[in-house]
Amino acid sequence: MKKILAIAAVAALSAGVSAYAANPFSDVTPSDWAYQAVVDLSDQGVVEGYPDGTFKGERNITRYEMAQIIARMLAKEDQLNAEQRATLDKLAGEYADELANLGVRVANLEKKVGNIAWSGNARMRFVQDYDAKGKAADTWDGRMKITAHATVNDSTYVEGRYCTNFNFKEADKKGTYMEEIIAHHQFGDNLGVTIGRQDLFLGQTGTEFDDEFDGAIATAKLGGVNVDLGYGRLDGGNLGKVGDGTKNDNEMFLGRIYGDAGRISYDVEYLDGKDSLDARLIGAGLTAGLGGDFKVFGDYYKNTEYKGDPYTWTAGLGYGSVNWKKPGTWDLSAQYIHAEKGSFINDATYNVTPAELVATDGGAADTVKYWLAAGDVILQKNVKLHAEYAFDVKTNNDIDYDDLWSVSLNYVF
Repeated sequence: MKKILAIAAVAALSAGVSAYAANPFSDVTPSDWAYQAVVDLSDQGVVEGYPDGTFKGERNITRYEMAQIIARMLAKEDQLNAEQRATLDKLAGEYADELANLGVRVANLEKKVGNIAWSGNARMRFVQDYDAKGKAADTWDGRMKITAHATVNDSTYVEGRYCTNFNFKEADKKGTYMEEIIAHHQFGDNLGVTIGRQDLFLGQTGTEFDDEFDGAIATAKLGGVNVDLGYGRLDGGNLGKVGDGTKNDNEMFLGRIYGDAGRISYDVEYLDGKDSLDARLIGAGLTAGLGGDFKVFGDYYKNTEYKGDPYTWTAGLGYGSVNWKKPGTWDLSAQYIHAEKGSFINDATYNVTPAELVATDGGAADTVKYWLAAGDVILQKNVKLHAEYAFDVKTNNDIDYDDLWSVSLNYVF
């Protein structure tokens, strides 16, 4: 194929990406039929000429030269629509060997089949903890999550996440299941609706809830503020009518406002379990940068529907910042946690979970207070070592909780 024809095809693929630019080649004139395609792609850095300033469009293009062009287009993939990305993926597959020889290892080639992108994470973990009855228990387990993200059209995508858990100490405790499945519809730039089982993170620390929500959540962007309105069921957590054995079987309304303002990240939530749950929670979280790598953070939640209006709060100080791509980056944090029965939903963020001792159904205590220290370090690109230790654990029973700690290796891919 003539080089000029190949460039015209690539220009059609990238239509809408380029802007008018000056002619960089001495042998391409404004009267040439592919003039605009050549200069636009040159301006984007997709095509290059020869040292003498010529383009030589009548020469046959080599597979190596075409692979170079595809590699540069892959770097601009986020600017393409769904149809253009699908075409680019087919070209990348056709020239996969040449791209590999160029040292190009990109998500399109390694993680995509058609318009489906694959990603995931894994963890190997050891935990010294206590169960809800206050009995010491240690766990050595592994977990892998695989996510498939499929583009339906320019405004719609579907996503599913498979999760496999494995307990190395008890061979029968293993299983694979669909942890998340959603469909997202975007209506313009400022309104989207997500339907299905989806991630829900409340607060700045995850003490309140870090699990899945089954239902629909509409998200509106109002300037720099995000507003969520949702209705459905909480997949995880421990709220329910006391003693009746029901957990998360009933509908709940969710309202949330969150965003960033300079060095401050914030969120405010309202959850109403109606008459079927002992839950009407109001809460908020805040993280503020203090300059450098220091930050303070905290959450507060209160359940006005549960007896005694119990509350949970946490406050802490952190230093450092981890970047999965940069080995040697690290962070440390310390926080104080006060949790009362009926005031928090789920404490899934932490591997060490004394707050679970005050679970609504059959918990060992009504109140727990403790300190939690945690740290992360990136050992290699996309490999993180995480450790935490809970100490000075105090409850309203006579059980002495000591040596609550965990260490884990975490991977993203």
